[in-house]
Amino acid sequence: MTDNVEPQAAAPMRSEEERVTAHSAVFKKELGLTDLVLMQIVFVVGTIWVGAAAKLGQQQLVFWLLALVTFYLPQAAVVIYLNRLMPLEGGLYQWAKIGFNEFAGFIVAWNLWLLGVLVMAGVGLIVMTNLSYALGPQARWLAESKWLIALVSCVTISALCFVSLRGLALGKWVHNAGAVLLLIAFAALIALPFIARARGTLTEYHPFTLVLPTLSLLSLNVFSKLAVGALSGFEYVAIVAGECKTPARNIGRSVLLAAPVIALMFILGTSAVLAFVGPDEVDLIGPIPQVLSRGFGSYGFVGRIISVAILMVACRQIALMSIYLTGNTRLPMVAGWDHLLPAWFTRLHPRHKTPVNSIMFVGAVTLGFGLAGLIGVHVQEAFQLLDNAAGVFYALAYGVLFAIPLFGLRGTALRPPLWLRVAAAVGLCVTLLYATLTIFPIVEVESRLAFAAKIIGATVGTNLFGVALFLLARRRRRTQQTAVSIN
Repeated sequence: MTDNVEPQAAAPMRSEEERVTAHSAVFKKELGLTDLVLMQIVFVVGTIWVGAAAKLGQQQLVFWLLALVTFYLPQAAVVIYLNRLMPLEGGLYQWAKIGFNEFAGFIVAWNLWLLGVLVMAGVGLIVMTNLSYALGPQARWLAESKWLIALVSCVTISALCFVSLRGLALGKWVHNAGAVLLLIAFAALIALPFIARARGTLTEYHPFTLVLPTLSLLSLNVFSKLAVGALSGFEYVAIVAGECKTPARNIGRSVLLAAPVIALMFILGTSAVLAFVGPDEVDLIGPIPQVLSRGFGSYGFVGRIISVAILMVACRQIALMSIYLTGNTRLPMVAGWDHLLPAWFTRLHPRHKTPVNSIMFVGAVTLGFGLAGLIGVHVQEAFQLLDNAAGVFYALAYGVLFAIPLFGLRGTALRPPLWLRVAAAVGLCVTLLYATLTIFPIVEVESRLAFAAKIIGATVGTNLFGVALFLLARRRRRTQQTAVSIN
């Protein structure tokens, strides 16, 4: 237990920490502070969000600032606090289990797992969209070819499973490379309006324009997406706390170091998008490639170089999927430690010490969701459907995250400070707003009612299935315990 935990709180937590730490002892501690900072940047800075924010026009800065104050900072504070108390493999799963009960931990892990599956399922869509922009207008058909998207999904997910099987000794280099390439691509995006202004091709550019916001269903919808969708993710790295060097200190420090960089990337990136693309013209799947191709398209040789920057964005997406796959394979493993899933999920590779069965299972399920998402809808709608459904699962997990300082930790005699509870309450309200509005798409779809019904049905149905899994697992565990006691 870390020294930050009050003595009266340590006793109820110590036995659980020691048990989880014993399981984690077999893992190599691969992730240092630099690796964690770069992972935070790759995971949080989604390239699509500068496009979503651009839908707000010049109001984007106010809404970004509002999202930073009402969600980003509360999230960072709660994650740092809980990670210092419980720096355990499984992250939010362990926090919810210890803060509330085993059921809360399982449902949080279930929703995080579903989030990861749905996000990874869209990898083919995003990679092909970026590739179509990199190759030029004649290749735009690539982004609409479902057969080609399906093939790219198969190849990419198979490769990511191989990386995950090798463990973070290899995976961290994929993540770090993705972060560096993402930073370079964003540097090109942010610099583009200034270059155009200097050349005279852009008459004016004011990246920090403040315009009073107009409240509407669309603006509230996009605001909630900027908060919970774009600015979430600091807690995800904590899932691999057992594979980090000094996780109680370094995970919190990685949040503090990455936070200002991420905020500037989002704000200046959105301003750059609006300098070249109107709010109604934004490509929500590939806003950065769209802007780079427009901005550098007339620069001759430099314009051809920008194709490389677009491919860098695609590489970031692959690095992100690798992080998701890493977390998504650890969640079934830690649930298996608690006998809430079969021990089959806890089996480790004899050499690399990675959960080999969990990796193969997650890869197969992810590919199945990705292929199913392409059936019967247009590509933009398919992307929105996957993204919105994933967002609801994330919102449910975040609701529990913010509830822990407010209502949890009852059995530990811990009382989080008042400022933290206020921050958690604000973050919880924004999360609930997002969960309510996320059933409404921000692109044209064939049927809004059908779209909303799919999101609601998927959320309710999958969580009922998760509850059934938990009840069956608990019954099986009790039966096994009874058999052992009789013998």
